Amino acid sequence: MSEDQDAIDERIQDAGERGDLDELRRLADAGSSDAADQLIETATELGALDELRRLAERGNRDAAEQLAELTEE
Repeated sequence: MSEDQDAIDERIQDAGERGDLDELRRLADAGSSDAADQLIETATELGALDELRRLAERGNRDAAEQLAELTEE
């Protein structure tokens, strides 16, 4: 793994631990699928329905599934 990828992975992990949806969104929008996965996980944990809706509207099936689960309860 490259140093650049290591740095990105560290940023993703740190942002996830802090619940920093903005940072995760920036990394995901820059093309990081790991950041997108973490964004969905963190948004789900925080109950951030608007973020899950945004991702679902962009065609992210995982976000759509999480949104459906959260809104069923």
